[in-house]
Amino acid sequence: MKLTKFLFFFSTIVFVSCNKEVSTTISITNNLDIPRTFETVELSKSDLKLSEKDNLEDYGLVDTKQKPQTVQYVDTNNDGKANVLLFQPEINSNEHSNFTLIKKEKKTNEELVCYSRFVPERTDDYAWENDKVAFRVYGPTAQKMKEDGVEGGTLSSGVDCWLKRVEYPIINKWYKKYADKTGTYHVDTGEGLDNYHVGVSRGCGGISVKVDSIYYNSKNFINYKTITTGPIRTQFLVEYAIWDAKGKQIKESRIITLDKGNNLSKFEITLDGTNTASIGLTLHKNDGIITTDKENGFISYWENLDDSELGTGVVLANKEDIIDLEVYENEKEEVKNQYVKVKIYNKKLTYYAGFGWKKSNQFKNIKQWNAYLKTFSKRLKSPLSVSIMSQTIYN
Repeated sequence: MKLTKFLFFFSTIVFVSCNKEVSTTISITNNLDIPRTFETVELSKSDLKLSEKDNLEDYGLVDTKQKPQTVQYVDTNNDGKANVLLFQPEINSNEHSNFTLIKKEKKTNEELVCYSRFVPERTDDYAWENDKVAFRVYGPTAQKMKEDGVEGGTLSSGVDCWLKRVEYPIINKWYKKYADKTGTYHVDTGEGLDNYHVGVSRGCGGISVKVDSIYYNSKNFINYKTITTGPIRTQFLVEYAIWDAKGKQIKESRIITLDKGNNLSKFEITLDGTNTASIGLTLHKNDGIITTDKENGFISYWENLDDSELGTGVVLANKEDIIDLEVYENEKEEVKNQYVKVKIYNKKLTYYAGFGWKKSNQFKNIKQWNAYLKTFSKRLKSPLSVSIMSQTIYN
């Protein structure tokens, strides 16, 4: 009798519960032959593959050695929640570095380096600063005082420079001395001073509109809004009343940004009513050295200022926007400006303006100042390259 053998194979199915995790890597590449520092990278929630439900402030960045990076969170859409993360990677020349998005165990309080605010205790200035420089512009109360002949008024849309030589914030401290009448920021007691006269000039980066042979300017700002302050960036908006340029009705607003480690503020100007504008630097006594560098898209002025020396400069985001360069003098009003005339596209203009003070020990002479502006321009032409990679990891 033949026996038939039946073999039965039993298969066991095991269900394993896996935790899914998304790992996001930010790769930053420097394509220049110079090391890159103090250049701000902006990453949105969508860039970082985060959902609307995720709280951006719960996240941070670490480098390949797990060193936490200083970050700043910004709300750019006015919904009360941060939607952009800022950080400043340090990248060697012609190299790239990777950073990983992590969920932080606890919130950290970063040092406030980049700061700005409205200053009602000194009429109505708006002042801003970082670890290198400080500036201010003037508001409507100061304008009315000037127009009414009241002492202490200021009528100017020019940009004032506060020559600081310390890395810590000085705006509140200097204004407190003024408000308490315990001192003055016009005298250097070791931190710097305000001895940079603007008047009706353009100061350091104010704009004009030229019609025929005359330059026309806005008056003082009428509205402001602080957008962000923090360890990496301060940013704010100022708006100006509609002003006349020989029949042209000009509407102007400025978003001004100053990042840590930078001597130049970024000016994003919205200008309606003209297709050209002129960006100016005051020449004061006009006894300094003017530099115009069309190839690298900047102008500069180096002058003696009291017992030291000062360099100011304007760098264009796009050198192709330059139309003309001119030195303007009006002896009657004691106004002397160095101008770069530029094209306006879609009512927008972007440039950078700022200064370097010899007493701050950053720049010893005009050669070093112009080298800084040239390098700044070079960095603008070749921004850091950012790529973001995400992969799903199952644990």
